[in-house]
Amino acid sequence: MDTVEFRLETERFPIGETLAVRPYVNGVDLRELVRAVELPYAEGDPDSAGSYAGLRDPGVRWPSRHFLGERSVTWFGDGDTVLLGCICGDAGCWPLTARVDIADDAVIWRDFRNSHHRWNLDGLGPFRFNLLAYETALRQTMK
Repeated sequence: MDTVEFRLETERFPIGETLAVRPYVNGVDLRELVRAVELPYAEGDPDSAGSYAGLRDPGVRWPSRHFLGERSVTWFGDGDTVLLGCICGDAGCWPLTARVDIADDAVIWRDFRNSHHRWNLDGLGPFRFNLLAYETALRQTMK
């Protein structure tokens, strides 16, 4: 099984510094995992690959069930969940989304998409997390 951390970290946005929820998968910042998959598609603009920010909306922090399949932020409106937002601070501007499914005692992230590029993100995930460990990690965002 994969491991997840939800870190509440200070991020710099054009509107100023604020706390944001940033996911880490298997000890690696999700943005870095995404960058590795997006980079081959970012011809001419490699800085755009993995260029996301944590979610600054307090509505995604515990006890919110946003990361548990009850989305408070979506982009495509077809069951997707925003995992990372735009570097401008607006989660709805340039998000990274995935399907978040709850199955038995697991949480699964799959079908990753970028809101504005039709890049193939099949190389990202799926990630399968133990439900109890996932909820414990999510509780760390309650500040």
